[in-house]
Amino acid sequence: MSKRGAQRPLLNGAGLFASCIVSLIVLVASRPLLPNDQPNAASLNDILLWNSLVPRAAVALIAGAALGLAGALLQKVLRNPIADASTLGIASGAQLALTLALSFSSFSLGVSREFIAFAGGLSALAVVLALSWRRGFDPVTVAISGMIVGLISASLSVTLILARGEYAMSIHIWGAGALNQQDWSVVLSLAPRLLVGIAAAVLLMRPLTVLALDDSSARSLGVTLFGTRLAVLLLSVWLAASVTAAVGVIGFLGLAAPAVARSCGARTTGHIMMAAPLTGAAMLLICDCLTQLLGQGFSDLAPTGAATALLGGPLLLVLLPRVHSFSGTTAKSGATTRQLRKPALMLAVLIGGIALVFCLALMVGPTHNGWTIVTGQQLYELLPFRLPRIITGAGAGAMLGAAGFVIQRMTGNPIASPEVLGVSSGGGAGLTLALFLTGIPSTFVMLASIALGSLVAFLLMIAIAGKSGFSAERLLLAGIAISAFCMAIVSMVLAQGDMRSYVLLNWMSGSTSRAGVFEASIAMLSLLVLTTPLFLMLRWLTILPLGTGLSRSVGLSLTHSRMILAILAALMTAVSTFLVGPLSLTGLVAPHLARLLGFRKTHHQLAATVFLGAIVMMAADWLARIVIYPYQIPTGLFAALIGGPYLLWLLARREASV
Repeated sequence: MSKRGAQRPLLNGAGLFASCIVSLIVLVASRPLLPNDQPNAASLNDILLWNSLVPRAAVALIAGAALGLAGALLQKVLRNPIADASTLGIASGAQLALTLALSFSSFSLGVSREFIAFAGGLSALAVVLALSWRRGFDPVTVAISGMIVGLISASLSVTLILARGEYAMSIHIWGAGALNQQDWSVVLSLAPRLLVGIAAAVLLMRPLTVLALDDSSARSLGVTLFGTRLAVLLLSVWLAASVTAAVGVIGFLGLAAPAVARSCGARTTGHIMMAAPLTGAAMLLICDCLTQLLGQGFSDLAPTGAATALLGGPLLLVLLPRVHSFSGTTAKSGATTRQLRKPALMLAVLIGGIALVFCLALMVGPTHNGWTIVTGQQLYELLPFRLPRIITGAGAGAMLGAAGFVIQRMTGNPIASPEVLGVSSGGGAGLTLALFLTGIPSTFVMLASIALGSLVAFLLMIAIAGKSGFSAERLLLAGIAISAFCMAIVSMVLAQGDMRSYVLLNWMSGSTSRAGVFEASIAMLSLLVLTTPLFLMLRWLTILPLGTGLSRSVGLSLTHSRMILAILAALMTAVSTFLVGPLSLTGLVAPHLARLLGFRKTHHQLAATVFLGAIVMMAADWLARIVIYPYQIPTGLFAALIGGPYLLWLLARREASV
């Protein structure tokens, strides 16, 4: 290495250190002070400085260093440049466990918060690793599995928050990663843990260096692969869980710190293990200073954890070229080769299924006297309450199914869907923007903002994936990156705890309990207007999965066809997510069910997907209403709790095909 190259890490490190010092000086100099005319103003200002601002800076340094070290360890042991507590579901699992414990505190008395967070994070990581074990912890499979575990955890967390009301909303605000301090207790708690983590990382340095080689070389050098990996994973989860238990979720810092350390010149394992904690500490401190400086008075612009999560999406996009899949993300299925001899008959059966589920949802349900079938006058009285929500769910499910079908056909990827590729999350970002600009927007403004956000997210994902020829792995990772960025924007507003938070939270939950004639009319009208043109575009939908080259060779205008289909898919996603939230996963499940039933021709698959989407969402609405009677689970969340395990099963089988 040249002398100039050797000096580069020192110069970059000095620049980060100087930025930290400048940020602290500016923050201390511009901090809000109590007026001098108030009694004991000087003493109170000193208390705020030495018992709030200074310990907060110390917590930022310690938490950032711990997360940076955890991220570096995870990336090294899994040989995955995008491994992090956020992408692996560790943070989501820890937050869900803490939300459960705080919501039902009587069951967790005497158990430390750190242990609960560690158990939740370790459980989430165990699921992710179990799904990717057979593929040698393939980075793409790990990322997808972590995303799914995060979706399921988010669904459960939002369900608990809605069930527990304002108390659990405070849990969500805390979970956004607030570094506010009132004393030095958190510093005294986290500092020893960081020191233990650094000492353990030093002891593991040689095995970590050897693990950079392939498994056979590592074994020949005497490294116990299973024991070493387990020790490193436990250490990483413990560090991340300790921070989560103390200050909440700090999003994607463990991903960013090692990446920045490498870009600053760190190359060897030892250098990365030293540079990543220092980089993480500096980044979190600078970000925390900015949230305080940009806020008004004594309030922050946003919780620091939510602000750092904004790094996640752009950084994942930057790291995409470095991610290489060891095996195909999807494989051809032998179980789905059967083809229906009479698809028209099966379509008729599905229509009968729609009628059956409709009748069950409308007429059957539990009461205080047991299960009953309502008829006559009682049914007439219940119609205004049950009928609109059933129609709303059916229309939203059918549109999500159609949108998922279109997206899978456009991308040639069977794991693509509005939820997985960030299209639904883009709608959330659009709604968040509308809330910022208009306060509480009208229904039309909400729909328009969700549609615009969904369309922008979809087009951005298509543009990014198009550079790699719509590679399955790049497409999925681009979707995850866009989803991470959009949900970080949503989390910043959720963490405010005001009326806008409840609007977003209710939207995320996808509750149909308040659906009326207006929502039902929107669902049916949109279904008719947006899905009918798809049956006129069957040639496009048949040719696009065959690849770019073949599509052009038969005279298909890719730009024209993709743009029209993208607009239709985004509009269907927008209306559906407005009605049932962004987490339902119906757009993924319905097309797969159609293929599993044996539908092969494009028009049969499309029709079956629409019918199955309606059935899935109507069934979810009915079950959400009866499983914990007299209480209800939001329909969108309940559908996600069905679709999430299905996607995990699908990944475990590795037998998806278009």
